Amino acid sequence: MGAGNAAAENLIQSLKRAEPTLVLIGCHEDRFVLKHSMADARHLVPSPGASDFLRRIADLVRACHIDLVIPTADGHVFALSSGRRRLTGKLFLPAHSVVKLCRDKYALAVALRRRGLPAPATYRVKRLEAIEGIFGRFGHPARLWCRPRTGTCARGGGSVSSPEQARNWICLWEAMQGVPASSFTLSEYLPGREILCQSVWLRGRMILASTFERLSYFGVDNIPSGVTSLSSLAKTVIEPAVVALCRHAIRAIAPRTSGAFSVDVKEDEHGRPHITEINAGRFFMAMTAFDRILKHSSALTYVRLARGERVDLDGAYDAVDDYYMVRDLDIAPGVFRGEEFFDGIEDSRASGIDPKRV
Repeated sequence: MGAGNAAAENLIQSLKRAEPTLVLIGCHEDRFVLKHSMADARHLVPSPGASDFLRRIADLVRACHIDLVIPTADGHVFALSSGRRRLTGKLFLPAHSVVKLCRDKYALAVALRRRGLPAPATYRVKRLEAIEGIFGRFGHPARLWCRPRTGTCARGGGSVSSPEQARNWICLWEAMQGVPASSFTLSEYLPGREILCQSVWLRGRMILASTFERLSYFGVDNIPSGVTSLSSLAKTVIEPAVVALCRHAIRAIAPRTSGAFSVDVKEDEHGRPHITEINAGRFFMAMTAFDRILKHSSALTYVRLARGERVDLDGAYDAVDDYYMVRDLDIAPGVFRGEEFFDGIEDSRASGIDPKRV
């Protein structure tokens, strides 16, 4: 699903590279985006919010003898999960209660903290007048993180340094984007590294996991917060403690779960990891691009588990260090070893250009 978009095309390329015999059918509600897809066949479908979405997807599954429907965005996950009875045997998703919990960032933070797991302390903004009191609960810190309870790509998120700034930020989003103040939360600000953990599960067991560090973001010059969840630069990292934390967290909220989970982890000022978000039912938009250099393909592992095939993995942590993914608009993601960034590049910053070599 979402064929033509970055998440779907990265997934398609990963699957084609790992298992060329797979037939991959793409669908999207926008024919202009769909036209760009590398899928073997392309179908225009209603949007996930349309009343006939599930019926049309079920018709397509029957007509094309599709084995598995793979969502690539939260909207797909929620729509398919809500109507999973229409697609019995064609989905590989966590329980709908888990999907709903992870969709609500406030409810997830509360659930994790109640279970003794590290997640940022978070409070709802029930009304603008309550913001001063929330800052007081944190002891009037230098910064808090303000964001809506739902949404993707860090939409509506930004650091705020005072109650007045928080009110202005929320009022701006309400006026410009129609996001009501009651949709926002304030949580403790975590200044450390941002680690991503992508994993595939089967009946309560983590089958395969990999980790990455997000280093920079798309389009930050045009975004007041300077933060999105769209990586323009990311690298592989070896962080077994982060994997262990994510395993405990997912088992705590979904003891018998299956499917894909993508977890955002942020470190505090002491380097301690905290779970800030769990994307249930899908992979990270760009991280399947790393499948080409990992020992195991997360995308193919997901498909094989979903189809009931044997996978000889159990808790495998697929970790390599010092590979970087570079992304930009209109080009495919590139994955390079750290040392390769010195190959074929002349450094003319200090000494200038040698005219003998021009």
